[in-house]
Amino acid sequence: MVDLSTNFIQTDRQERLYQKATQLAEKLRDRRKQADHDASLPIDNVEDLRNEQYLSLTLPKSYGGEDLSLYEFLLLQEKLAEGDGATALSVGWHLGVIQELSEEKLWEPKMYDFLAKEVGDKQKLVNRCATEPATGSPTRGGIPETTATLEKDYLIINGKKTFTTMALVLDYYIVTAYVKEKDAVGSILIPKDTNGIRVDKTWDTLGMRGTGSDDLILEDVRVPLENLVELSDKPKRPGPKGWLLHIPACYLGMAIAARNDVIEFAKNFQPNSLNTTISEVDHVRNKIGEIDLKLLQARYFMYSVAEKWDEHPEKRAQLMKELGAVKLVATNSANEIIDLVMRIAGGRGLSKNMPFEQYYRDIRAGLHNPPMDDMVISMLAKNALL
Repeated sequence: MVDLSTNFIQTDRQERLYQKATQLAEKLRDRRKQADHDASLPIDNVEDLRNEQYLSLTLPKSYGGEDLSLYEFLLLQEKLAEGDGATALSVGWHLGVIQELSEEKLWEPKMYDFLAKEVGDKQKLVNRCATEPATGSPTRGGIPETTATLEKDYLIINGKKTFTTMALVLDYYIVTAYVKEKDAVGSILIPKDTNGIRVDKTWDTLGMRGTGSDDLILEDVRVPLENLVELSDKPKRPGPKGWLLHIPACYLGMAIAARNDVIEFAKNFQPNSLNTTISEVDHVRNKIGEIDLKLLQARYFMYSVAEKWDEHPEKRAQLMKELGAVKLVATNSANEIIDLVMRIAGGRGLSKNMPFEQYYRDIRAGLHNPPMDDMVISMLAKNALL
């Protein structure tokens, strides 16, 4: 079967990086079903990523990274998701955070240098922890109920974070909290072995179970004041974040995997009512054609926006609506694709012995990753009515 991503590989460097993601995807695929059953990210997956130096790819080369462009980032993440969408989405948050910190220089040099060396030299894993029960997604602008209190040269943090992707295997948490004495919201870097941290294994969802997005509990967690790496005394107006395209790349990767598997199914399944396999049946062929059309539309849109981001950094501020639209188009297209896949597979597609029902559940989760459809549509309408 032709690899759909070959049309998007443009250089020898991209081919080399793509092969790394391809080899990893094959390993992750073998553990996908177990991760879904256990509702956790397999530690073996993390070790495989570490061994291939995957966790440092978005770092500058001076720290041992590959200084990935956005286009390259998406190319690799899409391929990784063909093996296991949950692991790809999880590590995508880590890689995206590292890319954002490197490009936007959000932290003081000393703290950035520390974390960059931890990731580059030791392949440490990090993620932001911002979602809470009362505030929901941070993209909605709620003030965190998690608090940080100043005590001499230390911060004392108390609170609860939900949807903490990879909670049990993270090496560092970047926790948002309301800093009382400064009347501001800050982000605090907290090592995993700090006293007062625990993970409540609450992740029991329909799809993307393998992300292990459990609750992070912080009880009188004490860290040096210098670990307050970001601080804002007023809500920031959200700006364009190209790295968030790792989300649509992940769901398109899963849609490609479902497409590939159902084509193999169609080529090999022959009910006794037919003289051929179902791959020769018109309505099956039509559905496969629809699947590839939807993939072409969504992927060319995504990669064209990524190219624009990379090639014209001076115009990034103008790409907010395009970035949101890519996510909406890609995740909705992926859902339409898996629906077509399930119609081809028929009742057999619901069986736990086949991969299709997990694709169906996992891909559905993309509709609930940021930005939400209603926010994108509202933004597009506002822009049109200026």
